[in-house]
Amino acid sequence: MATKTTENTPLSPEKAIRIQDKHRKIILAAIKVFARKGFFSARISDIAQEAEVADGTIYLYFNNKYDILISIFEEEIGKIIVDIKERINQEEDPKRMLRLFAANHMRLVKERKDLSEVLQMELRQSNKFMREYRNTRFIEYVDIISRIIHKGQELNVFRKDVLPGVAKRAFFGALDETARLWILSPTNQYTIEEAANQISSIFLSGIEQAN
Repeated sequence: MATKTTENTPLSPEKAIRIQDKHRKIILAAIKVFARKGFFSARISDIAQEAEVADGTIYLYFNNKYDILISIFEEEIGKIIVDIKERINQEEDPKRMLRLFAANHMRLVKERKDLSEVLQMELRQSNKFMREYRNTRFIEYVDIISRIIHKGQELNVFRKDVLPGVAKRAFFGALDETARLWILSPTNQYTIEEAANQISSIFLSGIEQAN
């Protein structure tokens, strides 16, 4: 989501950088606050305090708390999509692509725990706002899985009777649920890397074309 501005004249490069830096600072602060307090309990003043800016500064960049949440979905998932596509595009083997997707997804859970918690928590909400907001970025992210499966079917690596639309939800669902438990549990019997490898192996054993 673009940063709010009421100016009609072009911004100088220096001012544009300052605006983007402040925008980013608020986004990162909001992620921490939403993860700690939950979206509905968090206040704009909490985000401002975390970002070390005045409350009014928030409204120079965002209309309200919902606007910040949408920006988190659009911007952060957008960066994740770019990153995983670059990694996958370096591979030719669809099986390796799926393993890369799983490993990357679970790595983000480990390295960006606050962001993962916010995304998971809000995607599961059934409130009116989340029902009405069409999260095209998230859809694009999950669709990466179905495209990999399509490619595997074209190469005769994956079974032709597998429905990519169903398979992508099964695969992502396993990753998502395991990630949720890993985030919530104070202790884990396995590493995030082991979880990604296990899920990939189990899933691939079910969709691979028999020799």
